[in-house]
Amino acid sequence: MNYQFLLYTLQDGVATITLNRPDVFNALNDEITYELQDALKQVAKDDNVRVVVLTGAGKAFCSGQDLKAASGQQKRSFIDSLHKRYNPIIRAMRNLPKPIVCRLNGVAAGAGCSLALACDVIVAQEEAQLIEVFVNIGLVPDSGSSFFLPKLVGMNKAFELCSMGTRVKAKEAHAMGLINKTVPAEELDSAVKFYTDYYAQAPTKAIGLMKKMLNRADSSTLEDMLEYEAYCQEIAGGSADYKEGVQAFLEKRKANFKGK
Repeated sequence: MNYQFLLYTLQDGVATITLNRPDVFNALNDEITYELQDALKQVAKDDNVRVVVLTGAGKAFCSGQDLKAASGQQKRSFIDSLHKRYNPIIRAMRNLPKPIVCRLNGVAAGAGCSLALACDVIVAQEEAQLIEVFVNIGLVPDSGSSFFLPKLVGMNKAFELCSMGTRVKAKEAHAMGLINKTVPAEELDSAVKFYTDYYAQAPTKAIGLMKKMLNRADSSTLEDMLEYEAYCQEIAGGSADYKEGVQAFLEKRKANFKGK
């Protein structure tokens, strides 16, 4: 796939999507948000994709909305921008039945922070930072941050991070439970590879169902989840990977999952 502001590669089941506007710290203009929507549609349809890596080119992950580009618009509707540009990205990420690993190579601010938090696994280099920067220009968190943050760090800490625009470095974010792993910059690629090597060989269909279940859990009762678990288990139990997993267990060998 050829994009103007994204880089896309697919190798050994791993699709890597790189935000590619390094001169503006991968700030989000109209074009890149629509390209990202398209890339997420493509990985959802491609059976060769078992896991997705989302990262940024250069020194930053994503600095959020491109304020310079937005200021050039005569009349800007925030609600239209969110409904057309940002919210479809977050929905696509959370609904993607495949794991998304965030390679947090630098700062993730504003909507860029929301993109990172919407991933399933976040691996960060030590100097990376997460910043809910909206308050600094008189705005409120969007693109899912108000949903993800309280679940990860609790209501009081989420309020502090949002209302004060606090910079959180990777080590502190890891201690808070915001990210999965933090490593020195030179070890970032190998740390990401640890996860992608696993997920590229894992039972993708079952993991996609797990993602749906966990998405649903917060708004469900125990009874709801018991029923939904049974429903999802019926689907997983009919998969080729389940048959392979059982056969591998009986034959005392490593399973060769195909993601189906």
